[in-house]
Amino acid sequence: MRLDRVSFARRLEGYTEAISLPSQPILEGRLLRMVGLTLEAEGLRAAIGSRCLVINGDSYHPVQVEAEVMGFSGGKIYLMPVGSLAGIAPGARVVPLPDAGRLPMGMSMLGRVLDGAGRALDGKGGMKAEDWVPVDGPAINPLNRDPISQPLDVGIRTINGLLTVGRGQRLGLFAGTGVGKSVLLGMMTRFTEAEIIVVGLIGERGREVKEFIDEILGAEGLKRSVVVASPADDAPLMRLRAAQYCTRIAEYFRDKGKNVLLLMDSLTRYAQAQREIALAIGEPPATKGYPPSVFAKLPRLVERAGNGEAGGGSITAFYTVLSEGDDQQDPIADAARGVLDGHFVLSRRLAEEGHYPAIDIESSISRVMPQVVPPEQLKQAQRFKQLWSRYQQSRDLISVGAYVPGGDADTDLAIARQPQMAQYLRQGLGESVDMAQSREQLAAVLGA
Repeated sequence: MRLDRVSFARRLEGYTEAISLPSQPILEGRLLRMVGLTLEAEGLRAAIGSRCLVINGDSYHPVQVEAEVMGFSGGKIYLMPVGSLAGIAPGARVVPLPDAGRLPMGMSMLGRVLDGAGRALDGKGGMKAEDWVPVDGPAINPLNRDPISQPLDVGIRTINGLLTVGRGQRLGLFAGTGVGKSVLLGMMTRFTEAEIIVVGLIGERGREVKEFIDEILGAEGLKRSVVVASPADDAPLMRLRAAQYCTRIAEYFRDKGKNVLLLMDSLTRYAQAQREIALAIGEPPATKGYPPSVFAKLPRLVERAGNGEAGGGSITAFYTVLSEGDDQQDPIADAARGVLDGHFVLSRRLAEEGHYPAIDIESSISRVMPQVVPPEQLKQAQRFKQLWSRYQQSRDLISVGAYVPGGDADTDLAIARQPQMAQYLRQGLGESVDMAQSREQLAAVLGA
């Protein structure tokens, strides 16, 4: 069946996205059935990644649902819906949209909260789109990227002094649930020296989205931020799009010469959304239930962050990674470590002791720190870690009084310096410590 241009335009009346309509008739398919999360249709030709509208035939209760082509077999097309399918019945029309989709961009996005399709969630009305850009940004030749050579002040003493971040670096925050990942992200949002901040809340509880914006991010942090939220009850395709959208926003501002901080909570929920989609269309599971496409999509998303070409802007990215059961060998955590430029591990033991931020400096690393800090600070950071590790190794002996002073000079020094080291690693939620202060206090702890 075919639709002419006029009737197609009428059916799209009120659709939020600007769509360029073709002059030729559009071939229409029919919905056969729904299996799990997947729709099966026949009678149309559509490429992988293209979008369609599923339209029911009831003129009294018209329903339009957007879906994306995820696969095909013979004459059947497999689609994944973006929203609820309530009201869609067998035989519903499936109409391919004439373009691959473009996203609204512009400075008016600052201070706004959007969903994965660029629609406002904050009740502040429409947003003026200065540009419409494709979902996938242009790939940068790795040889043309500006090398990471400048430190980035994130306002967190432990990170500035011992795990220094470079401008354009990509890092992971690894932890189980309830260890303080979101709180640490909020602190960095408020304290980091960045012109633009893009926050992606992917697959989080709806309650946490509002709490993060109102309490953790705050009014001051929101002024220079763009928040893209896709809570856990969104369709997996919308969660996937939200992660791609916030990455595309960061790329847009980087291409404008801005220094961008990208915070995504969480990379694990992004991977789980892709797992839901892949399993629904029949892809076989591989590692602990994750299909191979999940591990292919992770580097494609992460590699889009980083520095631009020489003289341009940068994207410094932090991705939270949920370690199920605090298992650091979780397949997503393991894959993320391989594609990121460092990782900060948050310890449940430290959090239970009231030690915040609960960063386990023994298990954490910033791979670009040697390139962005003076040699003196690098030596001091290494010495701090040695003493902290020596104290942790002897902690049980010390607590029961079995350690005899004088047995080891480094252990004696670690015991003497332990209160100062613990104080250095702790920081209040509203306390900001800049790079210079972090270095001075690090030297003071070591008596340098």
